[in-house]
Amino acid sequence: MLKMITKKQFDVLVYLSQNENKPTQREVAAETGMALGTANKVIAELEALGYVEDKKISAAGLEMLENNYRAKRAVFIAAGFGSRLVPITLNTPKPLVRVKGVRMIESLLDAVVAAGIEEIYIVRGYLGEQFDQLLYKYPTIKFIENPAYNEANNISSAYCARYLLQNAYVFEADLMLYNPKLITRYQYSSNYLGVPVEKTDDWCFETEGDRIIRCGIGGVNCHHMYGISYWTKEDGVKLASDIEKVFFMPGGKQRFWDLVPLEFCLDNYNVSIRECTFDDVVEIDTYNELKVIDKTYDV
Repeated sequence: MLKMITKKQFDVLVYLSQNENKPTQREVAAETGMALGTANKVIAELEALGYVEDKKISAAGLEMLENNYRAKRAVFIAAGFGSRLVPITLNTPKPLVRVKGVRMIESLLDAVVAAGIEEIYIVRGYLGEQFDQLLYKYPTIKFIENPAYNEANNISSAYCARYLLQNAYVFEADLMLYNPKLITRYQYSSNYLGVPVEKTDDWCFETEGDRIIRCGIGGVNCHHMYGISYWTKEDGVKLASDIEKVFFMPGGKQRFWDLVPLEFCLDNYNVSIRECTFDDVVEIDTYNELKVIDKTYDV
């Protein structure tokens, strides 16, 4: 996709699309993190383009966002066993485990629905029929069966959904999302969520500017990785081909799907980091971590 507007213009337009009032330029600057002079310049540019009129987003501006930057679907990777959460996962798929009364995947689904994203796909495998419970609250969900979940890594789920990754969020379905505002109606570019850290022994991203140049375990002055990403139409098309290519490489079925765009085919993509905090999203990897967060399991 040829970018119709700059990232700063995008940020201002999105803010105005969410604000029915007529914010001052100072308010626009504060909400978008720009200097006042920069915000004034960007608003003038958008007025010249016809995307802002009388301090509000115009019909043309809204149409441009909808046509070029609208998130259209959400794909959930939810087929795995969750062995480190035994014994809970012996009878329940990890994404359906309740944390303080809320299923993990529901914290993500609620944010998707709130953002107005209607196409929702869940790739399921282990105890897959239990996901049918979600249809009572989310009747538009479509399920994709992953027959290889027990013999391959999560790239097998991405392979099953490879033609659905355009204008799409992709979620690891076993995260607790505490800041639903991270899932927005519009996205400017392909990106992953990450928390800036000085050092980590966990999965992380190394960056140049805001571009991710490495994904691996352990790093310094990097970003802690969260499995929530967004993919533009153009990158989604490339992913369909690249996922299939890596999947059928020697050893490819044992790879994590994220390494397709961030390692094996890195030069094909320009994936940005989208910063968040540890309060926004929580990973629960082990039963002990679950017991710390939800005392009802500490019996």
